[in-house]
This record gives sequence, C-alpha cells and structure tokens, in this order.
Amino acid sequence: MKKSISILLVMVLIMSIFTGCAGTSEGADGESEETASTELNIYMWQQYISDDLIKSFEEENNATVNLSYMSDNADAITKLTAGGGEEYDLIMTCDAYMESLVDGDYIEKINFDNIPNASNINESYWTAKEYCVPYLMNYIYIVYNQDTSPVEITSYNDLIDPALKGQIATIDGARNLFPIALIALGYDPNSTNESEIAEAYEWLVKYNENVVAYGNAEQNLTNGTASVAFTYDGNASWAMSELGEDNNLVIADFEEDPVQLGFDLYVIPKGAKHVDLAEKFLNYITDPQVMAENLEEYPYSCPNDAAVEAASDTYKNDPARDFDYKENVFFQKDVGEAITIYNDYYQKLKVGE
Repeated sequence: MKKSISILLVMVLIMSIFTGCAGTSEGADGESEETASTELNIYMWQQYISDDLIKSFEEENNATVNLSYMSDNADAITKLTAGGGEEYDLIMTCDAYMESLVDGDYIEKINFDNIPNASNINESYWTAKEYCVPYLMNYIYIVYNQDTSPVEITSYNDLIDPALKGQIATIDGARNLFPIALIALGYDPNSTNESEIAEAYEWLVKYNENVVAYGNAEQNLTNGTASVAFTYDGNASWAMSELGEDNNLVIADFEEDPVQLGFDLYVIPKGAKHVDLAEKFLNYITDPQVMAENLEEYPYSCPNDAAVEAASDTYKNDPARDFDYKENVFFQKDVGEAITIYNDYYQKLKVGE
C-alpha cells in the first residue's frame, strides 16, 4: 500500500512539471504566467461611461465588467479607506483626495508598462502620476437661460440675489459648493480656516434659498424648472443639444471669479484581486478611438489629447466648452483634516434644505 502511494506521489510530481501550479498557464514564450482575470469590478459615477465601450471591452477580453455606482465622492473615499480592494478593482475618485490616498497607502502603484495608451494624456492633467489614470475632466460653471433668468450672472455673488429664488438647479457636494462661496467672499477656494468656512456656510444658506433642485441640472434647464444651473460642462452640453441650435442658454461670463476644473481619476485600491484586467481596462479607455467614441455620448472635457483630435467636429465645436475664461481656473486641493470641518457644515446645510 505504501509503495502504491509513493508511486502515486511521483506521478503527481511529474504531472506538476508539465502542467505547472494551479492558477497558472503556459505563456507564449514558454514561461508560465498567472491565469488572466475574467471579472472586473468598478465603482464609479453613474451615467458616465458608454455601455458600448463596456460591452466591447468585455468581448475583446472574454470578461465580465460589474459596475457599481456612488452618489458622491465621499462614497468612493469611504470604500477606499475601508479596504476597497476586497470588493473592487477600480474606484473612481477626484484630484482633491489623491494626496491623502497616497499618504494613507490606500491605493496601489500602477504598472504603466501595461498601459502604453496613457501617454496620450496631456502631461498638464496628471496628479500623483504613479497611482492613477485620468478619465474625464469637468469645468464647473454657471449656465443660464438669458430669456428667463431675472438676473444677468457675472459673478458667484449674483447667485444669492433674492430675484433668483427657486430658479437654480445645482450640483451637490461639499467640495463643489464651498469653493464658490469662499471665492465670493474673497477667500482661498481651498481654505482650511474654520472661520472662513463658517462664513461660506452662511453664504450657502442664502444660495440654498434660491435652489429649486439638486442634480439633473440639464433636465431642469430644458423643461423650464430652472433658469440657472451650476453644473458640469458635459451636462451643459446635453442641455444645449436638447434645446437645439436656437437655444437661449449662455455660459456666465465671469470677469474675475475663477471656474473650477476638476478631474475624475481611476485608482486601483489596495489589495485589488484583478489588477491585470484593471490595467487592460485602463489601457483600453485611453485608446484614442475608444475614448473619442465615448465622448460622443459623454461630451465632457477630456485630458486625452489624441482622443480629442480623433473626436467628431460636433464634439470639438461644442459651445459648452467654448468660453473665454479657461485660463482663469482653480483646482480642488487636498484640505487634509479640514475636510471634517467642511463635512460638518455641509451636513448642517443639507438639513436646512
């Protein structure tokens, strides 16, 4: 019996020489390599990437992509700081949080040897370059119907004019709203001074009185629910397109106030299980033609210069991105521990809605 077991063990060892360990396969160069992943789990904004893009990636890689959606940036940060790699392979976040995510060791370094298409992204638009891949970027500005708005808007302070009561549709989020209030008050949009943030809260209370809806800015503009929107350039593009060439929407012409330019980025959370497929996906979406087609459906500003060049004339000539103050922008910066101050005042603001 012992002799039979010994023979069996020898046979198993011989077979292992030819087949390799479990979870590996023979590579094209004759060396074993890890079996390619067939499932990719992504956490990101909803209605922000083409279904056709996802389908094509799945077909090309014999894989399944599972999309889960966040309601605001805080959701993504919570996932990343609570061991996001257990659930997700890619998580979308924004430039404002990258410093803390890197310092906290919450995200993986990316092997850019596997993402050659990343070279198509303009060098000006990278942040924490070893740890993320920029996806799309957004100018956040005021667009309004010049026929129905009771106020001509040339600054953020115009948004608290009582004449606009019930007229504004707006995006949400502490780090989107507080900066415009801080600028209106003459402060740094990334202030960490609590007294300044408190003043900004009082300004936003007045702003809130003029808000008719949070979210769906483009629909509220097109159906007449709102005459003014504080929104992303891509959403303004949808509204202008829906209303046609003769629409009465104009982008507010600010004389001094800067406009926010934000970036949405993909990061690989620490401990992600399908890094190989995540890298393939990042390379796929930075392919110029793939991203150019994605821009037809989601016409936001794009950091991928080659994709913009490959995009249609309709995208290139989109009036939602044709404005004079693109050089007068500010970026969200990581405010460190002051984020708790922002969040506390933001919760007070939301309770008062």
